[in-house]
Amino acid sequence: MTRLLAAGLLVLLGASAPRAQPAGLRIFDTHIHYSAPDWGEYPEERILGILDRAGVTRALVSSTPDDGTLRLYRKDPARIVPILRPYRTREDMSGWWKDPSIVAYLESRLALGVHRGIGEFHLHGGEIDTPVMRRITALAVGRGIPLHAHSDEAAVVALFALEPRLRILWAHAGMSSGPEAVGALLDRYAGLWVELALRNSDVAPGGVLDPAWRALFLRHPDRFMVGTDTWVTSRWGALPGSVDEARRYLGQLPPDIAEALAWKNAERLFPK
Repeated sequence: MTRLLAAGLLVLLGASAPRAQPAGLRIFDTHIHYSAPDWGEYPEERILGILDRAGVTRALVSSTPDDGTLRLYRKDPARIVPILRPYRTREDMSGWWKDPSIVAYLESRLALGVHRGIGEFHLHGGEIDTPVMRRITALAVGRGIPLHAHSDEAAVVALFALEPRLRILWAHAGMSSGPEAVGALLDRYAGLWVELALRNSDVAPGGVLDPAWRALFLRHPDRFMVGTDTWVTSRWGALPGSVDEARRYLGQLPPDIAEALAWKNAERLFPK
């Protein structure tokens, strides 16, 4: 009865009722997109309901265009951590790193004062040493914000060569890089963090944590994060299952390290 009265009071006051608390290990999902094709089928409240069911208490969100990110952020600013893609449309993906207008776009959007980083963007070795990338890396360092890079190993090396003071969140652990290569880069660069979106089957084939990945998590327990990646609309339906898969392998780690990967490392990189 007390709960019903409290809920009724919230309605009378025009406030939203508190969302259900997630069960199990909380998750900071460090790889979510809410781009234009998603908006019709998945309005903001439906997205937040999916995150509730998955136990995602905070989420790093970017979108093409940026409007989707801001729409989600306005609905739940305590949970949504906005990050700015350099893509105004999908057509920008093919050459954004050499398009001077991208810098002006990023500067204008960052002036809103809500974005916590630049990315997630696609960039490969051989595409780094351009005037645009030099200005973007200077912008990131000057504002004290990280880059979220979907890149091969060569691009990570080249980015740090261009600007050693960068902080980089490496998307998908390089997508195809193995634990030995990932570990070598973590050993080399103190400003590198790694998220594991779309790598569940590599990290834990058949749900069993791979020994080499486990050893790497124990060696660098403060540098890894989890993510899902809603890169196409159909991925929203798969998000809770992806989170469950991540929880399954996190449960095979010592509890303090599982919590670090699940949310604490991301909270350090993107503090409230």
